[in-house]
Amino acid sequence: MERHKRYLEQNRAWVAERKSHDPDFFRRMAEGQTPEILWIGCSDSRVSSLEITKSGLGEVFVHRNIANQAKPDDASFLSVIEFSLEVLRIPQIIVCGHYGCGGVEAALSGLTGHCAVDGWLGGVRDLAEKHRAELEELPGSTAQANRLVELNIYEQIDHICNLDVVQQTWKKGQLLCIHGWVYDMPNGLLRDLEMNINGLGDIPKRP
Repeated sequence: MERHKRYLEQNRAWVAERKSHDPDFFRRMAEGQTPEILWIGCSDSRVSSLEITKSGLGEVFVHRNIANQAKPDDASFLSVIEFSLEVLRIPQIIVCGHYGCGGVEAALSGLTGHCAVDGWLGGVRDLAEKHRAELEELPGSTAQANRLVELNIYEQIDHICNLDVVQQTWKKGQLLCIHGWVYDMPNGLLRDLEMNINGLGDIPKRP
């Protein structure tokens, strides 16, 4: 069987299994979505938001890219944020990075030789340079990369908090909480980095 056809077969088996337990499942899904979380994560195939949080369809609205970045000049990201807050009125945003992130490791190492990837990772490289002194004090490349993963999550939350659409959401009294998590791939656990922003007064001051 051609590789891509295997996924079509798996889809048909999944539909049959769902219908056997809940005949109206797909009809309900087609009526609309009311997700409680906007998940901003990495494109890594090993980090599925639904799988690692044991969530169901319709619960999590997802935006993923290399190294889970929330770039203020990325039209795709901005459209997701705008739709999430102004149409779906999602009350929580989670920025989730993961240890062992190839994008972060590449940014820490220098240029990859892939033009689009190098351009995309420019902000993470700048972040590594900004925190070079702290990173160089850590014992080894793994510890340095893991810390940069955490710093990158904080940086993306800062970007989100300073978007006009996010600040306007808070100003009009709409519920919105922003959280930073990291996925520890070797043990499968999510860790809350305790950066929880609930309004304009919680935004950390930029240095």
